[in-house]
Amino acid sequence: MRLRILLCLMSFALTVNAQNISTARPWTYWWWMGSAVKKQDIKAQLDIFKKSGLGGVHIIPIYGAKGAEKDFIPFLSPKWLEMMEYTVAEGKKLGLGVDMTTGTGWPFGGPNVSTELGALQMEVVDGAPSVKNTKQMVKRAAPGGEGLVFNPFHKSAMSQYLTRFDSAFSAVREKPRSMYMDSYEAYGANWTEDFLTEFQKRRGYDLRPNLTLLKDSVNKQNAGLVRIDYQQTLAELLRERYANSWTKWSRDHGFKTRYQAHGSPGNLLDLYDESDIPETESFGTSRFPIPGLRVDPDYSIKQFGTPNPLAMKFASSAAHFSGKKLVSSETSTWLANHFKVSLSQIKPQIDELFVSGINHIFYHGTTYSPINDPYPGWLFYASTNYGPTSHFAEHFHLLNKYVEKCQSILQESKPDNDVLVYFPIHDLWAKPARSSGGVHLLEVHHVDRWLLDLPFGKLTQQLWKDGYSFDFVSDRQLERLKVDSKGNLASGATSYKTLIIPSETYMPEETLASLLRLAQAGGKIIFQGKTPEQVAGFGKHDERQKTFLENVVQLSRKNTVQVGTDVDKLLAQNGVVQEEVSKKGLSYIRKIKNGKVIYFVSNLGNAFTEGWISLGKIKVAAKNDPLNGISVLAKRDSAGIAQVYLKLLPGQSCFLEEESGVAIVSNVKGKVKSVPVSGNWDITFLKGRPSLPETAKLQKLGSWTELSDSAVYFSGTARYTVTFDVPKSVLTKKGLQLDLGDVREVATVKINGKVLGTFWSIPFIADIQSGILKEKGNKMEIEVTNLSANYMRLRDKQLPDWKKFYDINVADITYKKFDASSWQPMPSGLLEPLKIVYQE
Repeated sequence: MRLRILLCLMSFALTVNAQNISTARPWTYWWWMGSAVKKQDIKAQLDIFKKSGLGGVHIIPIYGAKGAEKDFIPFLSPKWLEMMEYTVAEGKKLGLGVDMTTGTGWPFGGPNVSTELGALQMEVVDGAPSVKNTKQMVKRAAPGGEGLVFNPFHKSAMSQYLTRFDSAFSAVREKPRSMYMDSYEAYGANWTEDFLTEFQKRRGYDLRPNLTLLKDSVNKQNAGLVRIDYQQTLAELLRERYANSWTKWSRDHGFKTRYQAHGSPGNLLDLYDESDIPETESFGTSRFPIPGLRVDPDYSIKQFGTPNPLAMKFASSAAHFSGKKLVSSETSTWLANHFKVSLSQIKPQIDELFVSGINHIFYHGTTYSPINDPYPGWLFYASTNYGPTSHFAEHFHLLNKYVEKCQSILQESKPDNDVLVYFPIHDLWAKPARSSGGVHLLEVHHVDRWLLDLPFGKLTQQLWKDGYSFDFVSDRQLERLKVDSKGNLASGATSYKTLIIPSETYMPEETLASLLRLAQAGGKIIFQGKTPEQVAGFGKHDERQKTFLENVVQLSRKNTVQVGTDVDKLLAQNGVVQEEVSKKGLSYIRKIKNGKVIYFVSNLGNAFTEGWISLGKIKVAAKNDPLNGISVLAKRDSAGIAQVYLKLLPGQSCFLEEESGVAIVSNVKGKVKSVPVSGNWDITFLKGRPSLPETAKLQKLGSWTELSDSAVYFSGTARYTVTFDVPKSVLTKKGLQLDLGDVREVATVKINGKVLGTFWSIPFIADIQSGILKEKGNKMEIEVTNLSANYMRLRDKQLPDWKKFYDINVADITYKKFDASSWQPMPSGLLEPLKIVYQE
């Protein structure tokens, strides 16, 4: 009874605001092409979003569709604001939230950005600064949003840019929840007109005599120190004049803020910290070794990299440190080519975001499209199609229900991370940059350039692998830390057992002062391998260096300060818990809800299926599977260590929660056996395009694209039917399951008139309830829906007229002109023999 009540409470615990807007449900980017929107279609699409289980939309005006020019609505015009207000009002009626970008396309810029406010790039020529306008225009701009990108370091560019919005929103009543700033993409920008003045004021010396050191490639003395000062000045101007200015304006006007800080030359932790909802980005496909999980072979890792949980943790760390409830993500950008993304590919990417601390998913995304526009409607060039014309639209609600169940727990719990890891950005700034403009851009794509290959990255990769729960902390954030009565490091929102400083060379004296203050108060600090060697910055370096080294010696003598290479040993001495689940090949995040510890655990690999594990902060646990409900885990003591028996197959995820009253058992694993589902199959095509292929009989399962010329282009749903027998001895076994093998892509299973469920994620395994099977004459019906890729192969041969968009039109995943006509058929249907699995 207790578990049933707990499940009901978890399902009910949705995060809402005053208008009953759910943040537990996933939201979606919603591109308004040319802002050619009409009220009847807005309402119709919002109704669809609501029924599919979405919680809100994010309006992004972009370029338009050809043929719809007469319906284009200029951005921020009275008509555009009317449509925006209508969307917010209709959303409230449905319980859907609305966010919007403070602009069109990306990054910020537009018609009110003069050349004087445009982004600037400085190059050192003959020892002097040579400055030019980058002439970068807003990318993918909507009508009324075209223009120059403004200088993110300019003292008044942001405020002048926002005057358009002051005027536009002066009479607006129905406002979006949040304003949004996309990732920093001011390519080559590295200067502003008062940079030299600001540099001297902040760094204490004139940069001009030292400009040539910025271009140093032979490790001249002091070059690294000057590069640090130059980058730090840019970072401070970016935070104060760009991020902070926009955030303050948004809050003054009643908006929350969602901010993608990545890609910028600033310290991401400080920039994410400026926003109400820090937002990271999952671009491309992670290479999870989950059996059966497909990746698009055309995706270019060299060009775009792959998603990385450590990069994602910059957003969640800022939120955890400052006590912000929501951390969002632009999710599944370019997950695979158009018309090729399955729900089974999306779930592991979302699970990776969850274990990285993300709890507010924004799909990337959906495109506003007139309801009566011919298939496939209006589409955005770089997204997974989550809209009504998607091949998984009928089953989209299943993914959304999974996300909602997970996020309802993740949002209503607090982080339980033991370790703070200092991010030594000055060591990065000291190195020559490979990005345009000679500045380090901390992007989500090529994380090897600024994260993985540095000592900080190597340390945090090891901590992640070894099962430690940690957040990152910046120099600026360290100043806010205090030591509480238990000796923990407290940020005011979260507490940590210890701080670890990666092996580094440079550190600001202000940071060293913070460490001294914490150590004197009893805070535990670990230096990995060595203490820092140099004070950051060139100004009066020799004078400051002497004091710096004296303070380093003073700090290293404190009782709570340790220096060593055996990180595991030092962390254990400071009471840090090492979780065994990571050693087993599982990924996790640990949280606390109502004083009780909760783990979200995801099997994103192929090393674990089931076995005994110990949980660092739970002795007895219940397993809450968002797809299959709650069950109590068996428990035993092994050499004085409490263990629970967990079954979690590759691709599966669950919550593990504190429980009581579990019986102690010594062993629960039996020998796994199976019997094949034998019989001849009938396949009948039920619905889809371009037409229904003829019914066929199959002696063995395989892709339906091999059946006939018409089946090779078919996109839709087919029903498989088979009659089969089951050995009498198997019927008495407990825990019977149907292993569907390789399903392309979603399967609804019925045996003897009883529906087992709809299966859309790896592994495709269905529980068979007691009494459903019989010894002779079982009838199984399986309806399978495939991708739309095979139909688009034909469509692009016959009628490629759907590609009718301005700007980039529709590019493929290699950023070449999209053409599906030469694709090979995508396997569809049930591809492998089915079997009934049981344990002896």
